[in-house]
Amino acid sequence: LQEVGEPFKEEKAVAKYLRFNCPTKSTNMMGHRVDYFIASKAVDCLLDSKWAKAKKGEEALFTTRESVVDYCNRLLKKQFFHRALKVMKMKPDKDIKKEKEKGKAESGKEEEKKSKKESGKDEKTKKDKEKKKDGEKEESKKDETPGTPKKKETKRKFKLEPHEDQVFLDGNEVYVWIYDPVHFKTFAMGLVLVIAVIAATLFPLWPAEMRVGVYYLSVGAGCFVASILLLAVARCILFLIIWLITGGRHHFWFLPNLTADVGFIDSFRPLYTHEYKGPKADLKKEEKSESKKQQKYDSEEKSDSEKKEEEDGKTEATRNSGTDGSGGERHSDTDSDRREDDRSQHSSGNGNDFEMITKEELEQQTDEGDCEEEEEEEDTESRPSHEKS
Repeated sequence: LQEVGEPFKEEKAVAKYLRFNCPTKSTNMMGHRVDYFIASKAVDCLLDSKWAKAKKGEEALFTTRESVVDYCNRLLKKQFFHRALKVMKMKPDKDIKKEKEKGKAESGKEEEKKSKKESGKDEKTKKDKEKKKDGEKEESKKDETPGTPKKKETKRKFKLEPHEDQVFLDGNEVYVWIYDPVHFKTFAMGLVLVIAVIAATLFPLWPAEMRVGVYYLSVGAGCFVASILLLAVARCILFLIIWLITGGRHHFWFLPNLTADVGFIDSFRPLYTHEYKGPKADLKKEEKSESKKQQKYDSEEKSDSEKKEEEDGKTEATRNSGTDGSGGERHSDTDSDRREDDRSQHSSGNGNDFEMITKEELEQQTDEGDCEEEEEEEDTESRPSHEKS
């Protein structure tokens, strides 16, 4: 009977602590906006609370996760919260068909754009880019089905429905808050507003000095607001005058952030901005865009040439590795041939050691030797005669 009756002060304190410290999310349930929490996070929150720490002469209220679950079951029966069931929203068939058609149309447009871009380039760059695209497509096919666009990171929508079995379980179960106490901050803000309204209604009863001070403050605040409005109008008029005089070429804004959604100090800086939008500016923009395109094209060509060099190196390596077996025998044959040629050259340099000589050649050689000896004798005879003379 006590469990079903009114909650105790301790139970209210625990529920209040859990309500303001446990992380909650909001969603729609049965046409109403509700806040819900997850059971495991609630258990962790209570285990870190002051009730999980033992006081002097007293035992801790929460010692294990099971004790927290038992206590939360008591809170559930006291109707502080109730268990809910997550139901994922299913899209109708018409929406699914429309999404598929849109995905196909987008994929077709992307392919057309890519084909137009590739038509202006050389055939070599086409082949290399097609290889890259094939690799990217193979990777994307693993994650995506053909004919569908790239999946965006979107959360699946779901709705909550009351659960038949109202029990608190430690896990990913969802529980919707029924207990909604007033936070101290909201209470304090409401109290301040009430006091301010009462004080404003009793303005005629204020002292004369306070009424004069409030009057001057109100006049100063009104002048400040009026000056900001006048500045906003004046800056627009100044912009129009300069724009008309220069024929739309010069865009000059005084205090450009005055009416922007920024802080009070940032609304007064920078002091002014100036932009020139003439023919020279258009030419500069075109030159910048062309230079960027050329840089991208050069980088792509460099990457293509590097890839080609790598492929050529690989093919040469494979050829060399393939011809090593047959080349060994050839090298051995050529080495033997070279050795034989060297021997023949050495033999020819030393003389005709192994040549056949006939009798006639021998006689001629002996005759030549005799003639040479006679010439030498004549030379010796002539030398002393010359010396005598």
